Amino acid sequence: MNFDADSSCVDLICPAVNFGARKPGVLSDNSSPDILLLHYTGMEDDALGSGALKWLCCEESGVSCHYFVRENGEVVQLLPEEKRAHHAGVGLWEADPDTNSRSIGIEIVNGGHPSGLPEFPELQMQAVARLSKDIIARHRIEARRVLAHSDIAPGRKLDPGEKFDWAWLANEGVGHWVEPAAIRSGRFFQRGDNGEPVEALQSMLSLYGYGLEISGEFDDQTHIVVEAFQRHFRPERVDGVADISTIETLHHLLKSLPNS
Repeated sequence: MNFDADSSCVDLICPAVNFGARKPGVLSDNSSPDILLLHYTGMEDDALGSGALKWLCCEESGVSCHYFVRENGEVVQLLPEEKRAHHAGVGLWEADPDTNSRSIGIEIVNGGHPSGLPEFPELQMQAVARLSKDIIARHRIEARRVLAHSDIAPGRKLDPGEKFDWAWLANEGVGHWVEPAAIRSGRFFQRGDNGEPVEALQSMLSLYGYGLEISGEFDDQTHIVVEAFQRHFRPERVDGVADISTIETLHHLLKSLPNS
């Protein structure tokens, strides 16, 4: 497939083969993606991500993405933004299971959790910021809809991980962020707890967009959703326990949303 780059940030085009049409009726205007989804490659690889890029471009893998950012800051486009890439998999955001149809996916070369969570180089982060801002501006994507793969698939996916600098990225104009509340002692909720406070926590997570049942029971799904929230918004401690810091950070995020 031959195509022109959608973004001026693109250095190279390397067409992927696994894609389809965005499903009609998923997007409100049936045309423009409204989620920007960030991933890490999660493979032992070289700085150019040669192995990961080859995997994302081969039919056997069944996967693909729109953009690929190397450690040196080079940006590769694999699919036109109008196409539905196979990058999100099974997931849920705001009760919609078809994240692929409504998102643009960026894969960032990084070994991730399997490699001990290496740092993301400065040149790479700068490239991610430039590319993200360009995509956001053209598609008018809301800050709160710049998401981690782990946000839409808690437990199943962990990327881009707790070492990814969401605070810096937000300072560059990409994504929604508030300063996490300080970790301190006090009441907390964890697996096995139940009642109205747990129901209120689940309701707040759901209101932000996370997929979970509002049952009042702090079950396994609630635990992994809390972990996913912490991984993105309170990365200092990712343990699935809803402590005061986690709850306050979630509350501040919701309060800082437009029209809240």
